[in-house]
Amino acid sequence: MDRGAWAWLLSALLGACAGGEAPASARVTISIVGTSDLHGHVRALPLLAGHLAGLRSERVADGGAVLLVDAGDMFQGTLESNLEEGASVVAAYAALGYDAVAVGNHEFDFGPVGPRATAREPGDDPRGALLARMAEAPFPFLSANLRRAGGEAAGLGVPSVVIDRAGVQIGVIGVTTEATPHTTIAANFVGLAVTPLAAAIAAEAASLRARGAALVVVVAHAGGRCTEFADPDDLSSCAEGQEIVAVARALGPGVVDVIVAGHTHQAMAQRISGIAVVQSYALGVAYGRVDITVDRGVGVVGVKIHPPRRLCTDPAASPEAGCVSLDDRGLAVAPDPSLARVIAPALARADELRGVPLGPRLALPFVARRRGENPLGNLFVDLMLRARPDVDAAILNGGGLRADLPAGPLRYGSLYEAFPFDNRFARVRLRAEQLAAMFVVGFTGWPFLSLGGLTAEARCEGPRLVVTLLRDGQALAPETVLDVLMSDFLATGGDRVFAVLGESGPAAVLEDDPPLREAIAEQLRAMGAVELGPASFHEPARPRLRVPGELPLRCGDSSAQ
Repeated sequence: MDRGAWAWLLSALLGACAGGEAPASARVTISIVGTSDLHGHVRALPLLAGHLAGLRSERVADGGAVLLVDAGDMFQGTLESNLEEGASVVAAYAALGYDAVAVGNHEFDFGPVGPRATAREPGDDPRGALLARMAEAPFPFLSANLRRAGGEAAGLGVPSVVIDRAGVQIGVIGVTTEATPHTTIAANFVGLAVTPLAAAIAAEAASLRARGAALVVVVAHAGGRCTEFADPDDLSSCAEGQEIVAVARALGPGVVDVIVAGHTHQAMAQRISGIAVVQSYALGVAYGRVDITVDRGVGVVGVKIHPPRRLCTDPAASPEAGCVSLDDRGLAVAPDPSLARVIAPALARADELRGVPLGPRLALPFVARRRGENPLGNLFVDLMLRARPDVDAAILNGGGLRADLPAGPLRYGSLYEAFPFDNRFARVRLRAEQLAAMFVVGFTGWPFLSLGGLTAEARCEGPRLVVTLLRDGQALAPETVLDVLMSDFLATGGDRVFAVLGESGPAAVLEDDPPLREAIAEQLRAMGAVELGPASFHEPARPRLRVPGELPLRCGDSSAQ
């Protein structure tokens, strides 16, 4: 080294020791990429892999790294996932290089290993399928706030993990929504409890910081909803009362650095109480990203929150069906063929069953709505009544309707996507006044219920909403006893549907096989090659649920008159 080079090096070292800027190598960028609520849509993952490959190359070039995490509800929702109780998702996530995942409420849906959705035989573990997926995964499942009823750890993964990326120690904590006990099949959650998210996060974060974590990331199966992402500090487009917003505010600045949220199928790219919070819709259509610059001598010196990044350039297109996809430089992104090979066997098995015709042809799509009367909900409750004609009424919660039925020949795959849950039939004996009270709750809040066998008429009496049930146009006396058909999810307290009736709710008679969906499929096959139109099941001019305004109803408002 010549004298000039030595002089330059000495000057640089003295400048650093005197408090000047640290050398560029002391700073590193960690890109935290978060997904959530895949619900088994593994067909979207090869395109996600293409995006990740580009981002990882970019970080490698500048000495940084990518941390890839998921906020839960990975499995439930498609044939390619459900036929293997989520094993195809674990295999795909392993190939994608996920670092950690949270446990979502629907991770409990499969129950024991095998075809039974709930434990019915000696030796059945109500969480057997989930534990099997955890054992297969090369990445950790995280659950800091799931406990056994006695207070000890639930035994579902670990609360947190420390991961080294580019020399930066990153602590990752997982938490699950407090709504879990009534948003999965109760029998599969028996013996467990959910503790408050913020307290669990704060305690775990303190432990991680003490162990040397320079960054703390939370993967939370709890979410919010915002609609504008140009300015992360602008919260004006964010819905009030959302679970993850309350958690971030309770934590406050400095406890954690990033929250990757989920559960609500909405989007966020906001800074709340100094915490970067990202959420990226559902079903594999997008991912969230936060770039954090860390100075090894100082700590975090920069945070860039990216808007939710859709995989398809056209938001109306589907990454599962193929679409135009561009990276940040405007260059085309192609699906990763190696990941496509990983999921190919699961897709082949699912597609064989997906294409099986059921008989009827749909003249127009049967649209699903989670809130408000709709053709799909009415079709399903009517088919439930055909399958069990000895009951008085059938109800189905709006959250059970997951996709529209498309126009054309009705095939098994479309039915499955519309109702992917392996719920069984249940019967509950209710007085008319009790069932009416449940509809009051549904009309003013949640859950919305589709109704077959009866009609319901709502009216405002001052600030009070009153619902009357009718059979063949005649009002039922409040004390009339009704046998009501529903899913075992609802009958065991799902969606807190019986909360208005008291803590315990009425006794239920639960059936075993067949699953509710398969009974519906059998009734469709029995119809033969008929054409069905949505107007036959929902005619807005003659609704089954007559309400004085738009839902949710607020008596006293001008919209509820």
